[in-house]
Amino acid sequence: MPESRKIVLNETWLRRLEDQFQQEYMHNLREFLLTRKHHRVRIYPRGADIFNALNSTPFEKVRVVILGQDPYHGPGQAHGLCFSVLPDVQIPPSLANIYREIHSDLGITPPGHGYLQSWAEQGVLLLNSVLTVEQGQAGSHQGKGWEKFTDAVVQMLSDAREGLVFMLWGSYATKKGAAIDRGKHLVLKAPHPSPLSAHRGFLGCRHFSKANEYLHKSRQEPIDWSVPDH
Repeated sequence: MPESRKIVLNETWLRRLEDQFQQEYMHNLREFLLTRKHHRVRIYPRGADIFNALNSTPFEKVRVVILGQDPYHGPGQAHGLCFSVLPDVQIPPSLANIYREIHSDLGITPPGHGYLQSWAEQGVLLLNSVLTVEQGQAGSHQGKGWEKFTDAVVQMLSDAREGLVFMLWGSYATKKGAAIDRGKHLVLKAPHPSPLSAHRGFLGCRHFSKANEYLHKSRQEPIDWSVPDH
């Protein structure tokens, strides 16, 4: 990861996060990533997509935040948006359950792919807590510094914005969102959409209609949760 002056990051985020890139934890993270690449370890997503969530959804445009954990670790899957995969990649099981819940909640027919860029461009920040991972090694970059960086993103949104919807799925996301100001924002919690836990309350949570109802009451445009076919 390059120094802040070289980072390709949307200006609305860079001016708020630039100080994070000067901190020791971020320098240590950069050295860790460079060392792993030197050892020819395959890291996902590719460098240009590491900050894709922030680049796709400028700070002032954020209306909904969905928190993930870390990127998919299979070849060709991760592209910097949590739960999303590129158009020709098989839909992952957790995303299939997200589509299932949207269909139950809003009657929207699931698309034949898992590319969620259209959500990001409408103001849905699809943010993983950890922004990189090694091929075939789930959670391999946890505890290296990314969590502190994304905590700063979440805190900044909570403090500087009003009327956002935060969707926290699973215990990991719930802990990460613990400091969100409930007086200024809507916080929706449910079990993770993974097949291991979706039946415990994610399916039937109706988070997507609840988010749009809240946005409407806040005089904001609702999200079109349908995903265009490619």
